[in-house]
Amino acid sequence: MNSRALLAEVLVRRLYIVVLVASAWVLLRGHNAPGGGFIGGLLAVAATAAYALTFDATRALQRLPLGPLRLAALGVLVSLISGLPALLQNLPFLTHLWFTLPLGFTELPLSTVMLFDLGVYLCVWGALGGYCLALVRAIEPEP
Repeated sequence: MNSRALLAEVLVRRLYIVVLVASAWVLLRGHNAPGGGFIGGLLAVAATAAYALTFDATRALQRLPLGPLRLAALGVLVSLISGLPALLQNLPFLTHLWFTLPLGFTELPLSTVMLFDLGVYLCVWGALGGYCLALVRAIEPEP
């Protein structure tokens, strides 16, 4: 192993978590500012791609929660579920509702928009992350 590969491995191991935390931050601020599920999901895909290119697709796949297909399917399901509270109140599907969660010393504003964004995040990470891993696997040399 040359020194460049060693340096890349050390950096990617540390940056993987940093980029995933940044993707979660972009996800959480998305309904109040630019960002959201799609951009956050793309950042998570970037972390997965960097890990796959530095190590290999199999090791990167082990770090992808639930695997690509299940993660994408869960994302679609979560996004669909976000529209159900509106139906329960006789509103059109995907009409997003806001509510507050009392925490004693403060209140936390929540909405079904956040649930929808989480679904988009998971779907993008699963679908594009899986596609990226397939591409990396295609260019990896045979053992």
